[in-house]
Amino acid sequence: MPQSPADRRVVVTGPPRRAARPRPRGRDPRAPGAYRPRTEIAEQTTLGHTYVRSLMRSQLRAALTGCAVLVLLIGPLPLVFAAAPHAGRLQWLVLGFCLYAPLVLLAHWYVRRAERNERDFVRLVEDR
Repeated sequence: MPQSPADRRVVVTGPPRRAARPRPRGRDPRAPGAYRPRTEIAEQTTLGHTYVRSLMRSQLRAALTGCAVLVLLIGPLPLVFAAAPHAGRLQWLVLGFCLYAPLVLLAHWYVRRAERNERDFVRLVEDR
């Protein structure tokens, strides 16, 4: 007499005899317990705070460098204009033509530097 499928069922009530092998840590970024800088930043740990602070420092350093160059470029102009009081056209030429190109170059440098800082930060966080 053939057995019915209901008779063939086996109920396991005890714990498994063999444990699953643990995954190696740190190799697979999706593995549980793997190092994830994004998680550190999102959870606002001290390491995440350090990452964000390093980005802010590099951005601040770029901004202060740009401001220093701007002050050195524009700061002496009142002295130059005071030395030549009757040179009205000279003042407009200096302000209109001689100052425009360096300001555009400075702005271009600053934007490229800020984007490079952000790219480096993303590369650090993404583990690429």
